[in-house]
Amino acid sequence: MAEFILETNINAPKDRCFDLSRSIDLHTISTDHTAERAIAGRTAGLIALGETVTWSAVHFGVRQQLESRITAYHYPDSFRDEMVRGAFAYIKHDHLFRFEHGYTVMTDIFRFASPMGLVGRIVDRVIMTGYLRALLERRNKVIKDYAETDKWKQVLKG
Repeated sequence: MAEFILETNINAPKDRCFDLSRSIDLHTISTDHTAERAIAGRTAGLIALGETVTWSAVHFGVRQQLESRITAYHYPDSFRDEMVRGAFAYIKHDHLFRFEHGYTVMTDIFRFASPMGLVGRIVDRVIMTGYLRALLERRNKVIKDYAETDKWKQVLKG
């Protein structure tokens, strides 16, 4: 299993950051470079406990599908999405939010494993960790940008 942790400081309320992080619409915006689209389950709005979403995206030149389920949900402090079906052997992504020193600190704990045993572990170390970290860093920049400006009103109602 591979793991990495990202922390992003956001000058916005914790509940706004939480909701932007679970927004299907903002996820689509933040992954436009991979042509990612929600094609089944929850396909718009805010995903919640027990719901699934199936994403279709192009990674490494190959169109892939990945289904995730929200398996833990504690508004507005944390939620977890886990892969149900997809190219990986395992994905667990914890999203944590705390308000500290005037900022929301958004923490991502991302755990994953590629299939194929030793070969998969080597691929994770050499390729996938950097690739997935860059995807989440890009996504977090979009969340931060929307949360800190009026753009959040484009994807969150109210």
